[in-house]
Amino acid sequence: MDKADAQRRIEKLRTKINDLNYKYFVLDESEVGESIRDALKKELIDLETQFPQFITPQSPTQRVGNVLSGKFAKIAHKSRKWSLQDAFSEEDIILWYERLTKFTTNTNFDFVTELKIDGLNVTLWYEKGKLEKAITRGNGREGEDITHTIRTIKSVPLELREPITIEVSGEVYMPKASFEKLEGFANPRNAAAGTVRQLDPKVAENRDLDLFFYEIGECDKRPQTQKEVMETLNSLGLRTDSHYKHHVDIKSVLEFCKQWTDKRSSLPYDIDGIVIKVNSMESQKNLGYTAKAPRFAIAYKFPAEQAVTKVLDIIIQVGRTGALTPVAVLEPTLVAGSTVSRATLHNEDEIIRKDVRIGDTVIIQKAGDIIPEVVTVMTDLRTGAEKPFKFPKECPVCGSEVIKPEGEAISRCSNTSCGAIMRESLAHFVSKHAFDIDGLGEKVVDQLIDAGLIHDAADIFGLHRADLLGLELFQEKRADNLLNAATKALDITLDKFLFSLGIRHIGEQTSQIIGRFLQNKEVPNELMKAPSKREKAQTSLFGDEEVDADMFPIPAIMYAMERTSLEELTSIEGLGDKVATSLYDWFGEDGNTEFLQKLFAKGVNVLKMREIEGKEGISGKTFVITGTLESIGRSQAKDMIIKNGGHVSGSVSKQTDYVIAGENPGSKYTKAQELNVQILSEGDFLNLFE
Repeated sequence: MDKADAQRRIEKLRTKINDLNYKYFVLDESEVGESIRDALKKELIDLETQFPQFITPQSPTQRVGNVLSGKFAKIAHKSRKWSLQDAFSEEDIILWYERLTKFTTNTNFDFVTELKIDGLNVTLWYEKGKLEKAITRGNGREGEDITHTIRTIKSVPLELREPITIEVSGEVYMPKASFEKLEGFANPRNAAAGTVRQLDPKVAENRDLDLFFYEIGECDKRPQTQKEVMETLNSLGLRTDSHYKHHVDIKSVLEFCKQWTDKRSSLPYDIDGIVIKVNSMESQKNLGYTAKAPRFAIAYKFPAEQAVTKVLDIIIQVGRTGALTPVAVLEPTLVAGSTVSRATLHNEDEIIRKDVRIGDTVIIQKAGDIIPEVVTVMTDLRTGAEKPFKFPKECPVCGSEVIKPEGEAISRCSNTSCGAIMRESLAHFVSKHAFDIDGLGEKVVDQLIDAGLIHDAADIFGLHRADLLGLELFQEKRADNLLNAATKALDITLDKFLFSLGIRHIGEQTSQIIGRFLQNKEVPNELMKAPSKREKAQTSLFGDEEVDADMFPIPAIMYAMERTSLEELTSIEGLGDKVATSLYDWFGEDGNTEFLQKLFAKGVNVLKMREIEGKEGISGKTFVITGTLESIGRSQAKDMIIKNGGHVSGSVSKQTDYVIAGENPGSKYTKAQELNVQILSEGDFLNLFE
């Protein structure tokens, strides 16, 4: 075959294979069997191998490219990607509709509803019909370049059926059946998000992702309605979810939402709500945008998903403060997209109130919280074989007496040297928001304790290479990594240090408040020196004056606390009586004083906190987070708030300024509604930082 014949044959094969792929992956039509498609593709591969000068990026053989060498490039979106306002009830949808009718003189709206696919939002750019870029949503203005993995999705055309220039957006998802074959991810959405961000496109190719399109951004010619948008996408070869529907009134929209709330589990992929859009593009333009979201669209979120399962057992977990928490061991069941085998029962009083017994059939719920909970017991299904649970009077770990302080719901182990308390305290001490020491997982800690190498957290900084290499879990590299991580962690800011101590009632937020109070106390100069073990190294790197200015060593902390009364602590804004008493009592115990002195002797060097430059709209405000955040995690959201002078609380009260509601919000959302606290969607929250 000469070059001219090869080129013609290659072009015909490409056209035919792309057409067959479109019919099979987009239209669900099978013109020929899979073996025929494979044979045509093999012929194309053979010809392109023989005549590589005719290979183009749009060839169906070029879906999988090379492994990326580093991080994902940031790319600006051609048009802003907005987050939608959320609706969590029928009443919320009606209120949105009423706002529409008040905002314009037109009250004759029609709508399009689309299933809200539980996946990852992406935007694709086609230049003259050829796929150029695929970008994550990111912050709405720029995202990450994931072209190399999106190309591997078989339903995504590398070349459109018309040579137009267009920007389109959609949702990447993983079908339930594909997710069941995969290990290492909590749910299909996480699997999809993790897959598109793989550096090696071959990983994505083997994980069977798919994509539904629903939006057109910049393009040569814009459709006049959202219904036409969906039809245009289909005509270009871009797959849409077939369940979208046109409605002539809001009543029909509400019925559509109700129907899919009941039958969402019947789909082969996960959905987490319904997107409702005004159909007319002219009306969309007239309605416009608020500073945070488009007025013409809203996302109805399904109620928290519940499931029925059986209580196989009730066990007790002992935490770092000695709290005994009952946990229901469940028959594994799927709730809100992930398999649940345990649920918290909170405390003894809660078990009595709900009358939860071993063997009971229960309804469980995962309403945006990390730990599922038992909602209610189906007592009418009891057989008589169920066993009431007796709360232990002795700690299940060390056998010490269990105490329940008057006025408290939590029972606690009375032994401060309990093995469980020590293990949990160590895990807290090395966690990300404390000393942040990698390499100290549960098995490693257990082995270090069993070998007698650590008796408290301070001993971590006295570990030696030879000791570690004598243990089963350690090879040379792992031992060196742990020792290096421990050495690196010796310098720590005051707030993180206070948080690492695991003092009851004191979290990240209160640690910052206490830290700012302490570092402003007057302390003698002789106490403002680096630990003796490291003093020489410190003063050789910096001048004495500079080191003293940046440090607030452990002896300075102890001195400041010794001279602070309980009344003074109670008067600090943001602490309260309970926190102040807990802090005061902790520093008053001899054993804790010895522990602090030991940390100082091991070389722990505490640094002053930097002053925060508050951001308007965030500084001084109190936020509560509920539900799952899509583009950023809870931890990142919390860091953003704190770094900009805001506060994060775990509960909603009249003092709460904002509640950030993510996917599947819990009872905090309802509480915010009751107290008329302003509720922000994830997009609303991100817009505060612009």
